[in-house]
Amino acid sequence: MNIDKISIKNFVITMKTAILIPCYNESMTIKKVINDFQKALPDAEIYVYDNNSTDGTDEIAKKEGAIVRYEYKQGKGNVVRSMFRDIDADCYIMVDGDDTYPAEAAIEIEKMVLEGKADMVIGDRLSSTYFTENKRPFHNSGNKFMRKAINTIFSSDLHDILTGMRGFNWEFVKSYPVISKGFELETEMSIFALDHNFKIAEIPIDYRDRMEGSESKLNTYSDGYKVIKVIITLFRDTKPLAFFSIITGILVIIALFYFIPILISYLHTGYVLRIPTLIVAAVTFLVAVMIFLSGLILQVLKKQHDQNFEHQLTLIRLNKKNIE
Repeated sequence: MNIDKISIKNFVITMKTAILIPCYNESMTIKKVINDFQKALPDAEIYVYDNNSTDGTDEIAKKEGAIVRYEYKQGKGNVVRSMFRDIDADCYIMVDGDDTYPAEAAIEIEKMVLEGKADMVIGDRLSSTYFTENKRPFHNSGNKFMRKAINTIFSSDLHDILTGMRGFNWEFVKSYPVISKGFELETEMSIFALDHNFKIAEIPIDYRDRMEGSESKLNTYSDGYKVIKVIITLFRDTKPLAFFSIITGILVIIALFYFIPILISYLHTGYVLRIPTLIVAAVTFLVAVMIFLSGLILQVLKKQHDQNFEHQLTLIRLNKKNIE
């Protein structure tokens, strides 16, 4: 682990950094990734969590001096859950094992976390070389869409939502509930940080595409669908009033679409000629009202949840001080 000694009077505070590398069949690149991080942060402990690799990734990592552990539930989210539960450090730097991220960026990420400038540091690929280096179809437009969607929903200004290189402090890691099982994890992290008002910083990093022969685990369509599903689900859970108000608005528009012609006809003739349609319009409007009230109730519960979370976060910080 990286050790920065800060002398305060007669006390020495030891700051620890852990490099977290989730891996699945990365035998072609894992050696270089480990070696690069050993050079960039020579005192850091490097953890490689093998996720059922069949190409000897774990053996290569052991030979290069990494601490190798295993997660048998398939999926990046499951790996990160185990990492965050098992490892204690002051700074965590998570990076993919495919050698697409520069180890040199970890120096600045570590500095920002240990100096308290950020709870989560995002390695921003999209502001540098991603759009020229990435060769996978639809990934460029997909990244832009995700960024625009989340920034619009959460009134934020993040540049890279899906990056696989991030830094965290202890409080973020120990309070973050990993829900996603796969590569939608990065989206979940970004939304969690925005929703709970964590300090977020971004630093531009160079991105390089996978080396020839190294196979990506991403599936453009299925993973894209999962990420969109996560955004919609977390939008519903974190901003219930806004989410259900949109549904309410749609239903009200539908109800008015059917009701207004009936109203105009009644004003001209004095008769209600389409009673079944009127009933449908009335039921649709009532459903809209019920959905809006549900959103209002959930918003109150969400506020209480946020208050409880802040209380739990305070307890987590006190627990850390007691451990130290």
